[in-house]
This record gives sequence, structure tokens and C-alpha cells, in this order.
Amino acid sequence: MKTYLDCYPCFLRQALDAARRAGADERQQHTILDRVLDALRQNEISSTPPEIGDRVHRIVRQETGDSDPYRAAKEASTHQALALYPRLKSLLVEANDPLETAVRLSIAGNIIDLSAVGEYDLVDTVERVLAQPFAVDNGAAFREALSEAGRVLYLADNAGETVFDRLLIETLDVPVIYAVKGGPTLNDATREDALAAGVDRVAEVVSTGSDAPGTILHRCSEEFRQLYDKAELIIAKGQANYETLSEEGARVFFLLQVKCPVIARDVGVPVGSIVLKQSGGVR
Repeated sequence: MKTYLDCYPCFLRQALDAARRAGADERQQHTILDRVLDALRQNEISSTPPEIGDRVHRIVRQETGDSDPYRAAKEASTHQALALYPRLKSLLVEANDPLETAVRLSIAGNIIDLSAVGEYDLVDTVERVLAQPFAVDNGAAFREALSEAGRVLYLADNAGETVFDRLLIETLDVPVIYAVKGGPTLNDATREDALAAGVDRVAEVVSTGSDAPGTILHRCSEEFRQLYDKAELIIAKGQANYETLSEEGARVFFLLQVKCPVIARDVGVPVGSIVLKQSGGVR
């Protein structure tokens, strides 16, 4: 997905939020915003939002000396989600259609997105998403792809959301490889976050080899790219994965909540929508 001009104010907001989380004083915040503005002026129009976001958050980490400004927030999100896990597991046991319920729960967890959402109520979000109609529902194609796949590559998004992904993985009847970031960026899940959520109990956890938002394939390790190229079915969680992989072919299925007008415009749905979308790109 291309970068829209509407993305630029969001990059500045993210930079300021990350700087404050890292404890930057006002002088440091000013320096960070100046550097981000310079980066935006030099941006190539062909860059995806996560590629620009990667530059923005590297500036924050360089200026503050904090390698993981979102560490405390990630730990809190995972703790909160794990507290809900028994209740959510019960919902799956009682569900008439466990797969659809698990997909909805996984999408509900996508609200844990500190780049797009400041505050959220996790319990209210779960209740809403369980009842909300899909704005895009390629569920039939997803079920067919699952029935034919020998293995699933699952691209993680955020820490805490990992617990909701675990519920979906536990519902699938095929082995799953769960891919996390190679290092901290925003509140994206790393191996440490996946292990804290217990994902390693139900899937093989691997690193993309990249510490950039989304899945920027040319930035990922050769080992991960081989896994990606061989994958029969790919579940890609969240907006950043949509932004980087929206033209990657029909084996990719996006699960997300639409939380910003730019994504809404690109997908063709209102903000607040829930989406199970098969990629329309030809790979």
C-alpha cells in the first residue's frame, strides 16, 4: 500500500508519543520532531507507511537511547490479555462455529495497537467484535485455503494481541509457524512477547529477522523469506502487515480492525470495521 499525505501527521504523533514514553525532555522531543520532519521531506513517494514508520522510530531510539520505549506497555498488554484468556477459551468451547469465533477474537485483539489507538477497553472490544458484521468477509475462501494447507505461516502484530492469536492457533487443525519481529519497534511482538503469551506452546515461534513495522520482505532474513516463499497459507495480522503485503497474492489473508481513515480508504470500508480479507494482488 502506498503512503498517503494523511499519514504524515500520524508519523509526527507517533514520534512524540514514543519520545515521551522513553522519557525524553522537551529539548529532546523538539530535536526528534525536527529530525522526523527532515525524514518526511526526504521520503520517497514509493515507500510504504511501515518503511517510513521504521525511520521515524529509529530516530526516537537513537535520540533517547531507549531501545524499547514500549516495553512496559507491551508487558501490561500481555498481562491484561492473559487475564482474559480463560474466559475467552470458554467462549470457544461453547461456540457453534469455533473457527469463526476464534477469527473474531483474534481480530478483537488487534485493538491493542499503540500506533493507532491511544486508549481502548479490551472487554468491550471483544463483545463488539463478536457481534459486529464483517465489512469484508472472505471467510469461505479462508476455510477452503485452510483445508488444503499443510502448514500456516502466521505473521504477528502486537504484544498482548499475541494471546488472542494463540486462541486462533489452538483452533486450527494444521501446524502453525508464528513469525514475530527480530527486535523492538512500537508495541510489535518480539519472541519475548510471544513466549510471555504462551504462543510457543501451540506454534513454532520464529523471527522475521527485521525490527521494522509490518513485514518488509527485503528487510527480512533469508531464512524467513524462504519460509514465506514456501508458505501455502499466510495469516497476516493488523494494519502494518496489510500496508506492506496488500499486493502479495491470494494465499495471504488479512485479519484486522480498521483504525485509521487511510486504511479505511484503501480497503474501501468505514473506520471501525472488522476485516477478513484475502489479498487481491497477483504474486
